Amino acid sequence: MKNKGLTLVFAILFIITLAGQVVSGLKEYNKDMNDKGGQPLSITRYLTSGHFLSSTFENWESEFLQMALYVVLPIFLYQKGSSESKDPDTMEEVDKDPDRQRAGAPWPVKKGGWILMVYKHSLSIVLFIFFALSFLLHWHGSMKGYNQEQSLKNLPTVTPGQYLSNSRFWFESFQNWQSEFLSVFVMVILTVYLRQIGSPMSKPIDAPYRERL
Repeated sequence: MKNKGLTLVFAILFIITLAGQVVSGLKEYNKDMNDKGGQPLSITRYLTSGHFLSSTFENWESEFLQMALYVVLPIFLYQKGSSESKDPDTMEEVDKDPDRQRAGAPWPVKKGGWILMVYKHSLSIVLFIFFALSFLLHWHGSMKGYNQEQSLKNLPTVTPGQYLSNSRFWFESFQNWQSEFLSVFVMVILTVYLRQIGSPMSKPIDAPYRERL
């Protein structure tokens, strides 16, 4: 429990908040359907509805995009003095070629070749895949919800290709993306000047502003 506490707490928080989203979302959706003359859904059918898919994956999409970029961009870009950035003046441990003879090294390191090449970029690859999958599910869910609203109004529905150019879809995406980029920007800048004792996300309390560590 001690060694896995951070993972466990965030996993529990995720489950609790996802359950809260499902219950409150279902209630809100059925209320909206009653007002518009639509058909209320059971909780199982709600989980495949456009309302749930869109609201869930538009958030996941922005999170995975933020994390993927946050993994890749600090390879090349720096913020002097931030605990979120590498030191631009020195080579760090993460920049060095892997030691294939190191005791306890992961098996892809010892295997070498293309397996090692993929493993070197595996974190960003998986995060971008998660982003792409979330983007597609958001696209599908948002279109499904849009077409349902169009049908209730006796208006034409759209195809996936047509909906890709719909301003509603991109508004949903951009409103989430910008908040993620803002949070990273704030974190990078604030860790130059502000501290939190005991947190690995902070520099030591007595560290000069210009120093990373």
